[in-house]
Amino acid sequence: MSAILKLKFFLEKYGFHVSSRLADKLGMRVTSVRLFFIYISFVTAGLGFGVYLTLAFWIRLKDLIRAKRTSVFDL
Repeated sequence: MSAILKLKFFLEKYGFHVSSRLADKLGMRVTSVRLFFIYISFVTAGLGFGVYLTLAFWIRLKDLIRAKRTSVFDL
Protein backbone atom coordinates (compact mmCIF):
# COMPACT_ATOMS: atom_id res chain seq x y z
CA MET A 1 0.00 0.00 0.00
CA SER A 2 1.37 3.41 -0.88
CA ALA A 3 2.22 6.06 1.67
CA ILE A 4 -0.52 8.37 0.40
CA LEU A 5 -3.21 5.78 1.03
CA LYS A 6 -1.82 5.06 4.49
CA LEU A 7 -1.93 8.77 5.28
CA LYS A 8 -5.48 8.99 3.94
CA PHE A 9 -6.68 6.09 6.08
CA PHE A 10 -4.93 7.51 9.15
CA LEU A 11 -6.56 10.92 8.72
CA GLU A 12 -9.98 9.36 8.10
CA LYS A 13 -9.68 7.14 11.15
CA TYR A 14 -8.49 9.76 13.63
CA GLY A 15 -9.65 13.01 12.01
CA PHE A 16 -13.37 12.22 12.06
CA HIS A 17 -13.05 10.99 15.61
CA VAL A 18 -12.59 14.59 16.78
CA SER A 19 -16.10 15.64 15.83
CA SER A 20 -17.65 12.52 17.35
CA ARG A 21 -15.83 13.06 20.67
CA LEU A 22 -16.87 16.71 20.68
CA ALA A 23 -20.47 15.71 19.98
CA ASP A 24 -20.39 13.19 22.83
CA LYS A 25 -19.06 15.82 25.25
CA LEU A 26 -21.69 18.36 24.21
CA GLY A 27 -24.52 15.82 24.05
CA MET A 28 -25.29 16.53 20.41
CA ARG A 29 -25.52 14.53 17.21
CA VAL A 30 -22.33 14.11 15.20
CA THR A 31 -23.96 15.37 12.00
CA SER A 32 -24.90 18.63 13.72
CA VAL A 33 -21.31 19.23 14.80
CA ARG A 34 -19.96 18.49 11.31
CA LEU A 35 -22.55 20.79 9.69
CA PHE A 36 -21.61 23.52 12.17
CA PHE A 37 -17.95 23.32 11.11
CA ILE A 38 -18.92 23.41 7.43
CA TYR A 39 -21.15 26.46 7.90
CA ILE A 40 -18.53 28.28 9.96
CA SER A 41 -15.91 27.70 7.26
CA PHE A 42 -18.21 29.24 4.62
CA VAL A 43 -19.03 32.19 6.88
CA THR A 44 -15.38 32.99 7.59
CA ALA A 45 -14.45 32.76 3.90
CA GLY A 46 -17.39 34.99 2.97
CA LEU A 47 -16.54 37.48 5.70
CA GLY A 48 -13.02 37.97 4.37
CA PHE A 49 -14.34 38.48 0.85
CA GLY A 50 -16.90 41.00 2.13
CA VAL A 51 -14.21 43.01 3.93
CA TYR A 52 -12.12 43.00 0.75
CA LEU A 53 -15.02 44.33 -1.34
CA THR A 54 -15.82 47.02 1.24
CA LEU A 55 -12.24 48.28 1.31
CA ALA A 56 -12.05 48.28 -2.49
CA PHE A 57 -15.27 50.32 -2.63
CA TRP A 58 -13.93 52.86 -0.12
CA ILE A 59 -10.69 53.31 -2.05
CA ARG A 60 -12.61 53.77 -5.31
CA LEU A 61 -14.94 56.29 -3.66
CA LYS A 62 -11.99 58.22 -2.23
CA ASP A 63 -10.41 58.43 -5.68
CA LEU A 64 -13.65 59.72 -7.19
CA ILE A 65 -14.10 62.42 -4.54
CA ARG A 66 -10.52 63.69 -4.46
CA ALA A 67 -9.47 64.78 -7.92
CA LYS A 68 -5.89 64.01 -8.78
CA ARG A 69 -4.15 67.21 -9.82
CA THR A 70 -0.84 67.08 -11.60
CA SER A 71 0.22 70.69 -11.09
CA VAL A 72 -0.63 73.83 -9.16
CA PHE A 73 -2.21 75.42 -12.25
CA ASP A 74 -5.02 72.79 -12.40
CA LEU A 75 -6.91 74.58 -9.61
